[in-house]
This record gives sequence, structure tokens and C-alpha cells, in this order.
Amino acid sequence: MPFIQIYLGNHLSQHKKDISLAVHQSLVDIFNVPLDDYFQVIHSMEPGDILYPESYFDVPHTDNLIYIRITCKAGRTPDMKKALYEKISSRIAAATPVSIDDVVIILVENELADWSFGRGIAQMIQ
Repeated sequence: MPFIQIYLGNHLSQHKKDISLAVHQSLVDIFNVPLDDYFQVIHSMEPGDILYPESYFDVPHTDNLIYIRITCKAGRTPDMKKALYEKISSRIAAATPVSIDDVVIILVENELADWSFGRGIAQMIQ
């Protein structure tokens, strides 16, 4: 049940599907998310709308920087999270001109009661 938001420069718009699938397949593989649990929004941004430092934690960043925000149910181990970050970054780097250095991932956890998949119902707690 993850909800994914991807922010990228509009010069990378032709790579949206590859980036999206890299994130989704990594969630399936590492977090055991069902294949049809595919909820994403991709935001193509104008130049200057994505702000970043040239380097952070000794990781250089370029204009190909993308932000990926994953909102999901709490409960994954730190090792699972590390494996997910590595898998997402390496898959994106392999399929697009985006470097592994330019993939920033933010994972936000919540509880089952925080989700409704339509009809105003909290399906996960019924």
C-alpha cells in the first residue's frame, strides 16, 4: 500500500515510466508489496523548482536529481529500508541517465488507519 511521489525535472519526462517501474518493482521485491498495489504521482518540475546542494554527505548532485517520497505502513526493518534504497537507486541508474548519486529517497511511515482506497472507507482496519 505504498503511495509514491516522484519529483523530477521536466527534462527527464521521457524517463517517467522507467523511474516509476524501478520504484515499483523494488517495492515488490524488497517490501513484498503486491504487484497491483501501484499508486504513484509523478511531478515534472520546471528548472529551478527542484533545489539541492551541489554535494551533501559527500554525495554530488546534478540537475538530474530526483526526489522520491514513499509513504507506507510502518514495520519494515532498517535492513529492508537500506536494501530498498539501494535497489531503487541502482535500477533507476541502469535504466535512465540519472546517476545513483542523484536519487534522493524519503520514506514516511504511518499506520493502517491512515489509509482509504475509496468510498470513504478505511479498508485496512475493517
